[in-house]
Parts: sequence; structure tokens; C-alpha cells
Amino acid sequence: MSGVTILDGGMGQELIRRAGKATGLWSTQALLDAPELVRAVHDDFFAAGAQIATTDTYAVLPDRLETYDMFDRLQELSDLACEIACNARDAHGSGLVAGAMGPLGFSYQPDLAPPASEAAEIYAQLARYQLPFVDMHLLETMASVDQARGGLMGAGVTGKPVWLALSVLDTDGSKLRSGEDLTDALPLIAEFQPEAVLINCSRPEAVSTAVPLIAGCGALVGAYANGFTGITDKFDHIGATVDVLSAREDLTPSAYADFAGQWIADGAQVVGGCCEVGPAHIAELSKRFAA
Repeated sequence: MSGVTILDGGMGQELIRRAGKATGLWSTQALLDAPELVRAVHDDFFAAGAQIATTDTYAVLPDRLETYDMFDRLQELSDLACEIACNARDAHGSGLVAGAMGPLGFSYQPDLAPPASEAAEIYAQLARYQLPFVDMHLLETMASVDQARGGLMGAGVTGKPVWLALSVLDTDGSKLRSGEDLTDALPLIAEFQPEAVLINCSRPEAVSTAVPLIAGCGALVGAYANGFTGITDKFDHIGATVDVLSAREDLTPSAYADFAGQWIADGAQVVGGCCEVGPAHIAELSKRFAA
């Protein structure tokens, strides 16, 4: 890749905006009820200038589906989400598909995740499901070194490129959400050599602190922030919904792109958006920075 690559924005919040409801299954609910909405979101992100579609598989995880007695639909839902993203890419005529894999246990709660050796087996299975469809696997919102290790161990089994997205504290972008220094992940990155390392699903201000700390890691560097005011203590278990979180009102497309410009100046080669970052934000990123 040359120049700046534009990733898509946040699937889950965009689906809630269109469907008008949030459930404990998060964006997986749309795969069950309205897969055409998932396709429409992909289409709109591509139309806005995104060059990579992220599959709607962030929450298609064994522990999430087991909670709702749907474990037996794991591969079915993974395949469906991947097919929708590929079809949108094909209709657009260009682009890549990244197979999302979210954190086991719960987002932002690495203490709830299984140890790396156990997580690796789960991620390996998810990666094998994605293998026929995706161009790369994208481990999202990894919040501790051990959580990232489990993801990298598992996702690497297919031979596809692996992208690692780390999430940092909203109040201190130099630290993972586990409290570990972000730089503690650098030896892990050197060991597994993912194709790209990104900072994701944290406030843009925290991302701005984090990006320079990974800029020399030897991989592609990227960033995609969220638009939440912060993460509350109530958002800490499977079944919790984003109703307990609030969106910022100041993060306009222009304001978000200003942050992205700083990330690029500090070494980011891939920029996009996470929760609450929609097609209008991606259009502004594309207008300013697309290769």
C-alpha cells in the first residue's frame, strides 16, 4: 500500500442508528433480523471512500452466542457477515475485506478474557471460518498484552495477513486498557510480526498520544478512534448495551479529520473510524487523505 489507506467506520453504531434499537447481541442482531442493513452500511462506507470493509463479525464470538443459546450458529453467522462484505466490495469494484475478531470476555475488560493459550484456539477457529472470504484478519480492541497474544497466536494459522488493533485508556493513551504500558506490546509485535498495528476504539485524544509510541514498530501503523464521551462502569458484561454510553457532540467530520491529520503526521498510514464514526466522517477522511 502507498500513501494513506482509508478504513471504514463503526458498523455497530451505524446499525443502531438505522435499526433504531440496541441489543445485547450488538451488531450480530442485524445479521439475524436485517442483513440488508449490514450490506447498506458497507455500501455507504465504500461510497464515502473507504478502501477496506470490516466484516460484521466483531461480536460473532462463542461466548457471546453461548449466552443467547446460539453457539451452533457461529459459523453460519460468520459466513453470512463475510459474504455480505465481499458482495459489497465486489459491487463497489475495488477494495479489501478485513475479517473482524473482537475481544473474548467483553470489550475493554481484558481481565475477563481467557488466557492466551485458550483464546488462541478460539481465534484459530474463527480465522478458519473467515479464510475463504477475507484479505486479512483484524483483531480489534485488544486491551492487554496477553489478550493480543492470544489473538495473534490464533489468527496466524491461516497464513493470511493479520492486523492488530490495540485499545488504550481514554485518560492516558500511553497505557493499554489493562493498565500496562502500550510499549509493553512492542516485543509481542516483534515476535509475531503482524502486517499492521493500529490503535482503536479509544477517544481521539488518547489515540493521538498512542500513535507515536507504536510508529517505529516495523509494521504498518494505523488509527481509528471512537466517538464516545467515555466508557462507564456499567458497560462491563456480556448483555450490556451501548445505551449506557453517550456520544460526543463535538466530533464532527471535520474535527475528526483534524485528529486523523495528526495521526498521519505521527506515522499512521491507515486511518478510519470506530464506534460513532459514520460515513460522513469517512468521506471527510477520504477527501483529505486518500491515496
